[in-house]
Amino acid sequence: MISPDHPRYRSLVTRERLAACAKKGVVAMEGLTAHGRGEAFDYLIGERTTESARRAEETAAAMLMTARHPVISVNGNTAALASREIAELQKASGALVEVNLFHRTKERVAMIEKILADAGADVFSGEAERLLPLSHDRAWCRREGMFSADVVLVPLEDGDRCEALVGMGKQVIAIDLNPLSRTAQHATLTIVDEVTRALPEITRACAELSAEDRTRLLATSDNHYLLSEAIREITMRLAHALD
Repeated sequence: MISPDHPRYRSLVTRERLAACAKKGVVAMEGLTAHGRGEAFDYLIGERTTESARRAEETAAAMLMTARHPVISVNGNTAALASREIAELQKASGALVEVNLFHRTKERVAMIEKILADAGADVFSGEAERLLPLSHDRAWCRREGMFSADVVLVPLEDGDRCEALVGMGKQVIAIDLNPLSRTAQHATLTIVDEVTRALPEITRACAELSAEDRTRLLATSDNHYLLSEAIREITMRLAHALD
């Protein structure tokens, strides 16, 4: 039992949940490494939502709310950490929720879809096809889901799929704590924040932004600037820590 007064309580609880989900097969063992890498970058931003991340989250809400056919793509880590947050964002944005996995089996897909459904999400399921231009199992998606989407929210790091989706003419919103990753660099919009902080902020913005706010955010969106700001915020924090 982890004591709530432990200074790393939230982090330790998250690790325990991921480990438990890995034992059940929901999270791939490789997903634990990915989480650890992200947690290291979260240290660098101070385990908080920065100003550049908040701006990106508001822009993400504007993109989802003005999309013709938005889809939220969910992998094992996202389902384990943020199934309730995904369900709430779906309700606020009207986006489809679709499971997409690198380590794909029918059993894993079914388990993750159940976790999402139990959390209140309306999961888009059915027969998947190899439709994305990828050589691995992330190529599998639903024709009326991600394949037909104009905006895709990818909550966790996945560089080659992000690049492929952008190459297909889709707008990709990535949530990635590493501003230097291939995902962050190739996405239409990158949110440098932790997924359980980012998703509620996008949900809040979906409810609060006016039509004028959405237009302004979309007209001024600049992912290069946002990534530069994220790197600057990390650099400033490191410099302050060394003073």
